[in-house]
Amino acid sequence: MGLLNRMGTIIKAKMSKIIGAAEDPRETLDYSYEKQLDLLQNVKRGVAEVATSRKRLQLQREKLLQSIQKLDGQAREAAKANREDLARVALERKNAIFSQVEALDQQIAGLETEQAKLVAAEQRLSTKIEVFRTKKETVKAQYSAAEAQVKISESVSGISEEMADIGTSIERAENKTEEMKARASALDELIEQGTLTDITRSGDDLDRELSKIGQKGSVDAELSKLMAEAKK
Repeated sequence: MGLLNRMGTIIKAKMSKIIGAAEDPRETLDYSYEKQLDLLQNVKRGVAEVATSRKRLQLQREKLLQSIQKLDGQAREAAKANREDLARVALERKNAIFSQVEALDQQIAGLETEQAKLVAAEQRLSTKIEVFRTKKETVKAQYSAAEAQVKISESVSGISEEMADIGTSIERAENKTEEMKARASALDELIEQGTLTDITRSGDDLDRELSKIGQKGSVDAELSKLMAEAKK
């Protein structure tokens, strides 16, 4: 039964405020709070209606008392005039109205009791609603904070995944860079050994050989000159 009531409350909340399919406890709490306020307003209206009815009866009672006083005066005047018949009629009417006053007194007392009960119920309900409102706002604040934390965590998780992808890309780029550097170094070594021809160098093989011979002859001539100077 409790589950059915809860589902009913949720459905009414959805119908009251057009929201998405997912249940938002904050809106459910607000809806429950609004329903309690409606109930409190009904109790207050009940208090006002009882008070109005009581006031109306009291006004009737006052009019009847005025009639009793008037009839009492008329009975006294009739007695002074030695009109026993008129005095009797006035007293009979006075007693009949007095009976109405007594009935009104009972009704007024009953309404006063009912009003006191409604006022006490209103005060108790107001206290409970205020407690619920405070707790509701606390729960809503906690839910909002948790929701924000979840969004932040999801964002951080997404950034972490993205950074992981970036890290992998950087690692691949570094590996390719090292591979290219190794290939360039190997090619330079092969070129130096003559295994590969460096097309960026000027001249052909003949030019290179003649250059080597020229360099060797220059070195030999300079060496001979130094040796001759040393013997002097």
